[in-house]
Amino acid sequence: MSVVTVQLGQCGNQVGQELFDVLCSDEGHRTTYRAASCERFFHQNTHGDLRARAVLIDMEPKVINQSMTKAAKSGRWRYGDTSYFSQKQGSGNNWANGYCVHGPRHREVVEELVRREVECCDRLAGLMAMMSVAGGTGSGVGTYVTQCLRDIYPKAFILNHLTWPYGTGEVIVQNYNSVLTLAHLYQLSDAILVHENDTVHRICSQLLNIKHISFSDVNRVIAHQLGSVLQPALTADSYGVYSRNPLGEMVSALACHPEYKLLSVFTIPQMPSSSIAYSTFSWPGLLKHLRQMLISNSKMEEGIDWQVHPPTSSEKTRSLTGANFNTSVANLLILRGKDVYSAETGGFEDPALYTSWLSSAEAFNLWKSPVLFNKYEKSATLVSNSQALLRPLDNMVGKAWNMFASRAYIHQYIKFGISEEDFLDSFTSLEQVISSYSQM
Repeated sequence: MSVVTVQLGQCGNQVGQELFDVLCSDEGHRTTYRAASCERFFHQNTHGDLRARAVLIDMEPKVINQSMTKAAKSGRWRYGDTSYFSQKQGSGNNWANGYCVHGPRHREVVEELVRREVECCDRLAGLMAMMSVAGGTGSGVGTYVTQCLRDIYPKAFILNHLTWPYGTGEVIVQNYNSVLTLAHLYQLSDAILVHENDTVHRICSQLLNIKHISFSDVNRVIAHQLGSVLQPALTADSYGVYSRNPLGEMVSALACHPEYKLLSVFTIPQMPSSSIAYSTFSWPGLLKHLRQMLISNSKMEEGIDWQVHPPTSSEKTRSLTGANFNTSVANLLILRGKDVYSAETGGFEDPALYTSWLSSAEAFNLWKSPVLFNKYEKSATLVSNSQALLRPLDNMVGKAWNMFASRAYIHQYIKFGISEEDFLDSFTSLEQVISSYSQM
């Protein structure tokens, strides 16, 4: 089964290009592993050439041209020659311009591009839309396109991958764009997988020792984490055969309730490639650190707060769960590399890690692959539906509300067709999400 990726805006297209590069360069020497990965993400012609199962969309041509050129120059894979759409003018960092103007104006051509790509799949596993929440095209057009995908493919799994902007601000209206994007996507997609730029930037600086960090560095880290999630793995029900429906099985494992759709990624180890040869890894050590990263909500193994611990039964009863403890709805642990079958994962099955209304047996899922990923002898990735994004979401909604209360920049949205009621509906929707995650 295959996944069709829809890359939207500058961020979506840049991260998407890095992701396909990671997937293609992942040197899994086992034929079945390579075949399963190729079937998911690439179309292979009779000459063995790989073409990404992707549609590229942006209102400006520059980034699409760069992405297609970089792919072709890799010599390993390419994008389809006609699998893209661009215009001469962007959305001006305005969600309303993308959602109300550019999206409807170009709906037919975008839908046709996606339909052609879907028809190239023997079986469709799902659709993954990649975008930023901060700008205009990625967030606005991306939300509109997701709405169209939901209408056309009502039974398909739809995963939105979102890049969260830097907290210090890239665009003055990024909080408006983020609120409108998340509120709408919550109604449209099956799950929302989020990467925060601030977190990834710290990984580049503190773990990878990159001195002058570029967007390419940030995008590459995101792509490697996504690759560790999306590459083939063996599930509990796959009986020795690589999973055929990565999006469906991930969504089913993690997004069991429509009120809880926000997914975060925790990965270990993360280090410069030059250091890997001089490092040793053990499953007990990696999983001990990863578990503490989860419960203390630390995306890096450096600087983990070891004082955070799961609450006891009496503490839960008295609502004394510490403010620093990260409660989970569900977790998916993915192990890759040597001796994966000997790894002891009981620490992630502890009922104290999870909300009381779902048993740990239902809340925890485990995938494994004996194939090395990203050159690591052993690596572990945790995709978590937890309170990890509660604080940045609350901060973002609060900043947007303060701007809205002051009526700052509202006219820029109203002129494209967004009303004040649309804003209020979006605030109400996300306040409910915040409340639900807060009360876990």
